[in-house]
Order: sequence, then C-alpha cells, then structure tokens
Amino acid sequence: MKKIISQSEILKALPKGEFACIKNPEGIFPEFEYAPLAKKKKYLNDIYTVVCDMDGTTTTTENLCIHSLEYMIRKISDRMELSAWAGLDQKLDYPHIIGNSTTRHVEYLIDAYRFTISDSAINMSFIKAAIWFFRYGKDPQRIEEVKTSCRIVGCEGLMAQLDLSDEELLLIYKSKCKIETKSKIVRASIDIYYQRYHEILMAIDKNEAIPMIDLIHGIDVDNLIEPMPGVAIFISLVKGWLNKEELQLLMPDLKKSYLQKSGSEIKGNMDLTSLADYFSLDPVKLALVTSSIYYEADIVIQQVFNVVQKEIAGWPLTNDKKQILISYFRDYHKIYDAFVTANDSHEIRLKPHRDLYSIALNTLHVPLEDMDKVIGLEDSESGSIAIRAAGISCVIALPFAETSGHDLSAASHIVQGGLPEVLLKHHCFMKK
Repeated sequence: MKKIISQSEILKALPKGEFACIKNPEGIFPEFEYAPLAKKKKYLNDIYTVVCDMDGTTTTTENLCIHSLEYMIRKISDRMELSAWAGLDQKLDYPHIIGNSTTRHVEYLIDAYRFTISDSAINMSFIKAAIWFFRYGKDPQRIEEVKTSCRIVGCEGLMAQLDLSDEELLLIYKSKCKIETKSKIVRASIDIYYQRYHEILMAIDKNEAIPMIDLIHGIDVDNLIEPMPGVAIFISLVKGWLNKEELQLLMPDLKKSYLQKSGSEIKGNMDLTSLADYFSLDPVKLALVTSSIYYEADIVIQQVFNVVQKEIAGWPLTNDKKQILISYFRDYHKIYDAFVTANDSHEIRLKPHRDLYSIALNTLHVPLEDMDKVIGLEDSESGSIAIRAAGISCVIALPFAETSGHDLSAASHIVQGGLPEVLLKHHCFMKK
C-alpha cells in the first residue's frame, strides 16, 4: 500500500458519510484534522462492551475542573476576591471548557480573558504553582511538565533551591520569570490550573480541609466527588451482578435516581427483568475513559466508589449480596476491564480525537466486526465525537447542567435523565 498519496487519491479513498473537523492545539501541524465518523445506530441487537466517560458522566467532578479553571483566571488576573469578579460565564464559557483537553480549555480562556491578564500576577502565580509541585506534588509526569515550564520561562534553577523559603524563591525568580508570549502564558496557566486541582484532590484524599474553600461557589463543597445518579445500579446490572429479583427490589432506588437527575417522576411499572437475565448470562466488558491524568482519575474513582459502597449498604438486598457488591466496588480494577487516562495518550491527542477510546477498544480486544455491539456514554460534544471517530456507532449523550450548551448532534440519543433513563425508558437501547 502506498504511504504517500495525492489529494485526489485521498478523496477517492475516503468513506462516505460524516466527518469531524478537529482543531489541533496551537502550534501543532496540521491546524485541522478530519476524522471519519461511524454511521449512527439507534439500537443494538446485543451489547458486549460499554465505554464510559468519567467527569460528568460517571462522577460529579466536572464542576471541580471548572472551579480550577476559574481559579486559574483569578490568579493570573489578580482578582481573587469573589467581589472582584463573578466568575466564568455558564453560557459563554462552559461550552468551551468541558470535554476537550486541558490545553484546549486553557487556550480558550486565555483568548477570552486576555485583556485582564496581569504580567506580574501570572509570573508570581506560576512561581508559586511550581514551588507547590516541587514541594508537595505526587504525580511524577506533572512534575516533569512543571520542570520543563520552568526552563522555558527562565526559572530553570528553582527546583535546585528548595532549601530556601517560598518568600526567598519568589524574590529571586520574579525578575527572572518571563511569560510574555501566548504559548508561554498557556503553558504557565496550565500549571496553575493543575496546582489548584491537585491541591483539592490531595485534601479530599487525605480527608483534610480544602484550602481557600470560600472560592468554590455554586456547587456543594461537601459533595465535590460523587457518583452521578444511577451509576451503582447501572454498573451492577451490566456487569451481571444483579438477578431479576434483586433488580426489581432496586426499582424504587432507580426511580429516585431518575427524579434526582431529571427533576420529574417516572410513571408506570418498568419491566427490566429481560435486561437482568441478558446481562447475567453475558456481562459486558466495561471501560472508563477520561482526559484526566491517572493521578487524578485514581483518586476520583476511589472516592466515587467509597460513596457507592455506602449507597449499596442501604439497598434492600440480603446482607450477603450487599457484601459481595461492596467488595467489587472496593477495587475499581474489579469493575473496569480497561481504565484509560490521558497518560495513555498525549495532551495533543485527547478528545475530540479518537485516541483514548481507540486505546480502550484495543485494550478490550474488540474486533472491528463487533463494533455494532458497543455503546458509548458521554456528556460532552467532544466526547461524543471522539466515540464516533473511534468507530462506535451507538453513542448516548448524557448532558448535565454545565453541558446543556453543547452541540450533541454526534450522538445517537440525547438522554436528559442520565443513566436511570437509559435503563428505565430505553432498555439500554437494545432492540426488543
């Protein structure tokens, strides 16, 4: 097969159907890439595999990411007080800062708020973030990224001088730090974002007070990392751990979760016995796919499953069955057959690129002929495109408040009621 072909030959070889136009991060060639999308399918005869997003689909942590991005803008514009700036705009900003890579989110915000950025504020904020990572950071890859940033902006010797106090380091490097181009501003801002996000995750993981908690507004600070409604029942069902009698006992909990997600009650008696029978015989392979790095995803999903274990303890099942289910949720490796994070790819190849979902499918050994037995669950525009670009034809979009402005037309279905509605109203989108 020829490895270099002309434009006319490409046009002849391209498959018919829809394509996604994907903009690469700044400085990457080409500026745009075009990815063929799998032809949409509404319903499947069988489901062997489920690929699922984390933030916003499985967990509530999307709001925590948004807060960390807002914190970043506060730092680099020297507007740390809530009275100085109301914060990010849900209608204008949110569609651009959910679902893509961190780089794309930060690029958008730097463009949107470029006139508010203070040179001295971003220099000092970056130095403080770098010091924090070198003193307290736990993720080796992120620390290496910060070291590279230090070299690029003129703070290369900082890590070798950690015997000095923070104040002394700030005094030495504030005149050396040069963050004058957009690429440097974006890079430094990414490090400031990650410093805040990791600071919060570390506090949650250690069950300690969150620093500057008063800056977290508009969300429940006592429940920053929670499962999305219906997650525990959905996973237990598709993994084949619930028989039809047990699922029937959990129907009130599932309907309650639907009410929590949709804001309305579901009418009538939903018969899910055939689903319980199906998945008991043929449990799915389940993949979690996230643009978060492994350090973040590991903490988040453990915290989510800690909450799930408490939820299961209250289910109207036998004690023996509850203990079995709780034991599964103590270790996410017993839940997910593939756990794919940004560390498995690269920042420049995250959603809406297909790479993370392609890696998940490859890890699960899903052959091309079985792509029509896979469903993908996402909450964002970029995530839905990434699933289709990976060859999956049945994409279920599960928007929440912060992604209500996204264009989810890449999905086969848009389900406002989340996972409870996927089960109660749509029978997992399997043909009856």
